[in-house]
Amino acid sequence: MKTIYFKIIIILGLIVNTISCKAQTLPLNTLMDDIPANGHLKDLNNELSPYVGTYKASYGGNEIILYITKIENRLEERTNKNFYRDALVVNYVVKNSSGIILQDTKNNNLSNIELYSTRTRPTLNTVIFYYSGTNCRIGWGDIFLKKINNTQISWEYRPDDIVLTTGDCPQGTDKTIYLPETKDLIFTKQ
Repeated sequence: MKTIYFKIIIILGLIVNTISCKAQTLPLNTLMDDIPANGHLKDLNNELSPYVGTYKASYGGNEIILYITKIENRLEERTNKNFYRDALVVNYVVKNSSGIILQDTKNNNLSNIELYSTRTRPTLNTVIFYYSGTNCRIGWGDIFLKKINNTQISWEYRPDDIVLTTGDCPQGTDKTIYLPETKDLIFTKQ
């Protein structure tokens, strides 16, 4: 008799565990208030994959190379809860006309500079990114990438703050924003 009760308890435990795991898998654009602690915003409709790749554009005499990868289960740590999100992460290299690297988040591991997707607008073929800004968060804001076709994306950068508002930035720190502050810049897939 004990074995029957034990088996029933195990089966019920597995069912509850399966249901609770599935209940935490949510679409990418779920509102923050609707995301449970340790929930997972999953790319259920494959909205992110078409953007993955290496893209190039020229702007203001500089060459900008974007390296876009898809990360599943990226941890989002917020003050009121942690959760996971499938996201696009962008690393980039900016070179001047002489080929000198001005900024490199791909090879230099500049952990203080982040650029990752936070939501999508599927009807507009657009992914919205959070950009942490350069040193001392200068230039932080949103970047919008719109899929034009299989080889091109359109770039729009909307900085929320382009000037240093705090005195916490060490003297001699490079305060230049190297990403193009523009709209409708076309990047071509390589």
